[in-house]
Formats: sequence, structure tokens, C-alpha cells
Amino acid sequence: MCKTAVFFGKELADYSFGISHPFNSNRIYSFWSKFNSLNLHKLSKITIEKPSIASEHDLLEFHSKNYIDKVKEYSKLGSGYLDSGDTPVFKGVFETSSYVVGSTLRALDLIMEKKNEILHSFNPIGGLHHARRNSAGGFCVFNDIGILIMIARKKYNISRILYIDIDAHHGDGVYYEFENDPNTFIADIHEDGNYLYPGTGNESEIGIERAKGTKLNIPVKPNSDDLDFITAFNKIEEFIKNISDLDLIILQSGTDGIKGDPLTHLQYSSKTHAYAANKLHKISHELCNGKIIALGGGGYNQTNIAAGWIEIVKAFIEDI
Repeated sequence: MCKTAVFFGKELADYSFGISHPFNSNRIYSFWSKFNSLNLHKLSKITIEKPSIASEHDLLEFHSKNYIDKVKEYSKLGSGYLDSGDTPVFKGVFETSSYVVGSTLRALDLIMEKKNEILHSFNPIGGLHHARRNSAGGFCVFNDIGILIMIARKKYNISRILYIDIDAHHGDGVYYEFENDPNTFIADIHEDGNYLYPGTGNESEIGIERAKGTKLNIPVKPNSDDLDFITAFNKIEEFIKNISDLDLIILQSGTDGIKGDPLTHLQYSSKTHAYAANKLHKISHELCNGKIIALGGGGYNQTNIAAGWIEIVKAFIEDI
């Protein structure tokens, strides 16, 4: 049997910038409420995992020591911003952010070691794709994706990684940090940067130097719907056909492209999440022995969050 690990716990809920901020604790609790109402926690194909905390050594695999020290200092103060105004500080932000990273790294350990037959993992508060090596950005303190990629290579000798990002915002903190890495394949569908933060991810950005052609950015216009998403995802499938010998797939599954999100202008339904997750689940079994990690990413409408993330979990437990 192939199992999926789902992470949940107060330590992840505590990654919150306050109840009035779009990124708050209600996000994970909305998902968890729907998850339990559907009795998914009772299924033999699903295991519930408690959050794990990353060490400072783990953080240093991607982030600079100066930046980590800054987060630690601000975390004790409990006030200010870690960037120009999107990512506020709260007391304990360092420890809480470390739990997000640690849970993503634990997801990696589980699927690489095939513990309890786990091949797929989902960390709903992971996917903090705007943080850069030296700075926070867009509600993201530490970039668990970047840390995951670095540690996967160091700890498990993984080389070729496919990162798919369907969050409405471009994953700039992943793209630019691995722009010249030929073994990190990136495909990112996002709202056109002319209309939405962070303003990046142009179609012409396909990687640089020896990594040219290993990246795919697909900006879509405001009001794009499910059909537009599927058209874009078909390009990703074509992109993947040119990749061989994959070791791991990472999916950043932000729900902020679903109609009704307060921060974006897209008009998807949660069917887009079902579509992407089902396709990538199947591809993972074809190309990398089922090894896939999904991360929740953004999304600021509670109903949409629950609907989109549930589709990810349901796709992963489908028989192939």
C-alpha cells in the first residue's frame, strides 16, 4: 500500500501574523475541519504526522547566517517587519518558522526512507516561496522549499528535482535562487506580474547560463478560469516530457487562484487543484517511484483553502 503523510499541529497553526492578517491560524484549521468531516483521518492510506522543528544548521543550507540572526533577534523583540511591510514580526516567529521548515524536511525523510509505506506527503503550511536567502518576503520568513532542495541533495544524494508552483503569486524565492541550477526543473503558473505581487515570472524567464531551458514561467491574465489553467498545465506536461531521471517532485499548491480570494484576481475552482495533483501523482509514479511532496502555499479565503487542499490529499490517495 502507498500512503500519504499529512502534517497537522498547533506548531504549524502558530505560523500566523495575527487574526486580522490574511496569513492567520484559521487557514490550517479550515482545512483540518473539512479533512475530519470527510473522515479522511480514518483512512488506512493516510497517516497524520506531528510538526517537526528544523535546526539552525538546516536553515543555513539555504539562508545566510546574518538573515537567520536577524530573524532570531526580531523574534525576541516581537515587533517590526522582516521585509518592507508584508511580513510582520511576532514573538516566537523564529521558532514557529522553524517548525514549518522542519515539517517539510520531515516530509522528505518519510518518503525517502519509505517509513510505514509513505511515498507522498502534504505540509499545509509549507510552500513559503517568497523568502530569499537574505530576506523575508510576501508572508514568508524561511523558504522551506529552497531548504528542502538543498538538504535533499546533501542528505539523500538526490540530483534532479521537479518543482511545480500553482500559487497565484510567482515563486520568486525559488525561481531566482535556482535560476542557474540545471538540475532544478521549475514550472510556475501564476497571475501575470503586471497585476500582482511580486511582479516577476515573465514568460521569457526560462533559466540562465547552463540552466537555460530548465525553467518554465506561465503568467496568466486576471480573471483566468479553469480552462485557462488546464491550457497552462498542458504546457507543463509537455515540459515534463523532456525531463528524464527525476528523483523528486515538489508541488506548491497555493489556493489563492480560486475565485473569491481577497488578494488575487483569478477565477479558478478547486477542480484546478484536483487536476494538477492527479496529473502529478501519476507522473510521480512514472518518473520517480511515487516520491512527491505537496506544500500548501498561499490562499486567503477559508472555504477555498479547505476545498483546494482537500483535493490534493484526495488525489494522492487515488489508486494508480
